[in-house]
Amino acid sequence: MSFQKIDYFVSLEIIATEKEREKMFGTRLCGAILIAGILWAGAARAEGNPEQALKNRTPEQASTRNEATTLTKATPPGPADAAASEKTPTNKEELDPKAETAQKDESAPKNEAVPKTEISPKQDTAKEDADTEEIAEEEPSIADPIEPFNRAMFTFNDKLYFWVLKPVAQGYNVIVPQPARVSVRNLFRNIKMPIRFVNSLLQGKFVGAGTELARFGINTTIGVGGLFDIAKDKFDLDPSDEDFGQTLGFYGMDGLMYIVWPFFGPSTVRDSVGMAGDSFLNPTSYIGYIGPWEASIGVSVFETINKTSLALGEYEDLKASSLEPYIAFRDGYVQLRKKQINK
Repeated sequence: MSFQKIDYFVSLEIIATEKEREKMFGTRLCGAILIAGILWAGAARAEGNPEQALKNRTPEQASTRNEATTLTKATPPGPADAAASEKTPTNKEELDPKAETAQKDESAPKNEAVPKTEISPKQDTAKEDADTEEIAEEEPSIADPIEPFNRAMFTFNDKLYFWVLKPVAQGYNVIVPQPARVSVRNLFRNIKMPIRFVNSLLQGKFVGAGTELARFGINTTIGVGGLFDIAKDKFDLDPSDEDFGQTLGFYGMDGLMYIVWPFFGPSTVRDSVGMAGDSFLNPTSYIGYIGPWEASIGVSVFETINKTSLALGEYEDLKASSLEPYIAFRDGYVQLRKKQINK
């Protein structure tokens, strides 16, 4: 084969590669524009209706609040009312006037000794306001202006779990023993060290950043590339749990509104931006640039299956223990993120 033909085939391969990269770039750009549009529209609606979260109460929650408010307004009967209820009716014609006078004299000290206490309207209103504020503090404040979309995505992820992810994870659980699956989880955790390290530095948690560096050095060398968590088992160095969403929350950014993404699950506007930021620090995100982009998706799917195989039954228990799964998972996610940011 002549050199001209070789150059011709090489040029064709280069052109095909460039077209494939342009196509992949265009697909990602369209996806980014679509996500940005959804976030912008939802944020605009959340800003216009900040009380949306309080309106999304289930009938059970509404009835419980109404009962609690009714109980706070109702005052127990005083001792004078109880004494009056114990009095038996008597015919005035049959009752002797002296006996009637004596009975009045005996009952008078009792009524004076235990006067009926009355609650002023101001005290009642103040008590009602205090109870309302206490209930409002217990409820996580998160706007949910795109609730129909979120509920549809919640149903989609639920069906995806029971129809696809769980059966595959159960088969993977039978084939691969648990120690091997734990080692795979340790490997992915060790690879994602830059996410935790950088976000610890951004939040000023220098002890946590140093711990992450020490863990990475120990587990990469003694732990055979991170397959074994020697840093935790032998040196008591627990991993941190920092991400860019927590960093944004650390600097005062609110969640803005609740979002349920297909495949990824519950999130907020802040945490969605955090996921995009963490992707730049995740080494597995660059597999698609080194090799085919399908390899990057395959690694993510494999990590998800391995993680699910180690937590089978947890999602089912959480769903079965809640009357309204969507509300329960939304409130639970918001509370968890607040706890992680404030720790």
